[in-house]
Amino acid sequence: MRLSGGAARSACAPASAHRPFGIVAAPSALAMQRGFTLTELVVTIVIAGILAAVALPRFFGDTGFEARQFRDETVAALRLAQKSAIAARRTVCASFSASQVDFRISSAQGAADCSTGTALGDPAGGGDLSVSAPSGVSFSPVPAALVFDSAGRPGAAASLTVAGLESLPVAVEAETGYVH
Repeated sequence: MRLSGGAARSACAPASAHRPFGIVAAPSALAMQRGFTLTELVVTIVIAGILAAVALPRFFGDTGFEARQFRDETVAALRLAQKSAIAARRTVCASFSASQVDFRISSAQGAADCSTGTALGDPAGGGDLSVSAPSGVSFSPVPAALVFDSAGRPGAAASLTVAGLESLPVAVEAETGYVH
């Protein structure tokens, strides 16, 4: 009689005594091989520790991404306001509160402020352009209003700080109106 491995089985040896590749094990030795080795347990604990230290805080807490997102949205909105002032040849104003920035565009060319204007439209959503901070993020200190003239230049250089887990600066250049 032939096995799948090609070895001949002896007629007097029990079937459980033969193993593939000639390994012979007693049934009691097989029962002792259950469980995990110490190396497997240590590797599992190390991987669980890395996940607990890196991945879980991203799901359950502030990670600084909220402040970075608010800063990036503010920079993008200020750049849009500057470009809108140039394109429409009108004054565009940004007014700040501790956790929000709103934009208005003047209704007349050459206006010094936006008191006679309307809200600047948001090209993405179709409503008014406004950026709101998530909880725990704000401007610190609250900046003064920023006015872009019809050439896209601000009245003066401006420096904003977004405060969250870290302080993130936003700068507006005086001569060019470049926002970074």
